[in-house]
Amino acid sequence: MIARQLEAKIRKASKQYPVVAITGPRQSGKTTLCHAIFSDYSYVNLEKPDVRNFAIEDPNGFLAQFKKPVILDEVQRVPELLSYIMPIVDENKQMGQFILTGLQNFHLMESISQSLAGRCITYKLLSLSHREIIGAPNLDIFKLRTLESPIVDEKGWQWHVFKGGFPILYDRQLDSSEWLAQYTQTYLERDVRILTNVGNLATFELFLRLCAGRSGQLLNIASLANDAGISMMTAKRWLSLLTASYTIKLLCPHLKNFNKRLIKSPKLYFYDTGLLCYLLHIRSADELNTHSMRGAIFETYIVSELEKACCNAGMESPFYFWRDSQGHEIDLIIENGETLFPIEIKSGQTVSCDMFKTLNWWRTLTNTKEAMLIYGGSEHYTREGNQVRPWSFV
Repeated sequence: MIARQLEAKIRKASKQYPVVAITGPRQSGKTTLCHAIFSDYSYVNLEKPDVRNFAIEDPNGFLAQFKKPVILDEVQRVPELLSYIMPIVDENKQMGQFILTGLQNFHLMESISQSLAGRCITYKLLSLSHREIIGAPNLDIFKLRTLESPIVDEKGWQWHVFKGGFPILYDRQLDSSEWLAQYTQTYLERDVRILTNVGNLATFELFLRLCAGRSGQLLNIASLANDAGISMMTAKRWLSLLTASYTIKLLCPHLKNFNKRLIKSPKLYFYDTGLLCYLLHIRSADELNTHSMRGAIFETYIVSELEKACCNAGMESPFYFWRDSQGHEIDLIIENGETLFPIEIKSGQTVSCDMFKTLNWWRTLTNTKEAMLIYGGSEHYTREGNQVRPWSFV
């Protein structure tokens, strides 16, 4: 088992909160991590029909059977159970009494926001980050300016992008394309129908692949709905589903007005680039060198790695992008209080002057002293106030 950087946070939280919830996409390692941390806890999988029926029909009796702390796996299958947990934790006042796991973003579930407010802390466990895979410490996104020894990874970003980060691919050395085909089918047939009523799975799969073709780009919902042959209302509902199940992330624009007309549409990214490559019919890492979406896929990878760094630190990501109607765009902005730190992301392996054009424009506009370029090469230096970092930095 590859060590997960979120483990220390979860251990600490279990001593401070009666309920700890761990969410994330299917096969991100939630159950494995829970068993490793809470090996002495009772364990129940609510995916099992008989167990689920017991929990639905007699929630009080179901919870009363546990004489010690318990892991309730796949709790999204019985969300009403959360209302019955509240009086138990209020009466017992025992920290770490319930560990909940699920594939849905609990922050979007009304039941948990109301029933367990103040009693539960939630963490997101995404697929493996690059630093987890190679055994490096988690990246502190607020200390990106700090020079550190460059991380050497001879596999190249193409290998990591194509492989993706699902733990089982590394534990069992599985063929990623074969496994992701089964994963996608399971997601469509089980998870999608659990979380919402989708009548035509073939249309939803088309919608999912169309989203893949838009990763790293501004989201035009009307165009997406038209291409999928569905209404805008349905497209919005399906995008919410993909967001809630940690398949995609919608990156919001930073809307501070610099006397320019700003773009307000979000950008769409996939959390796992292995899944993204599968949906785009990319069948080898080498194809990424010449693929028409090479730049967008590389940008998706960097954004997802920085997002994982935030999740593994137990924090919400302070990420935005910036774009105006004149075509000026900063790929990523990290907001730290009143400070904005701009990052440009380029897949090329050779640094050129053009890569700094927008960064220098932004620095002049905002009087920003520092900026960063993350690119597909291996050099690590500072150039006229712009910090140059290789992809392996993240």
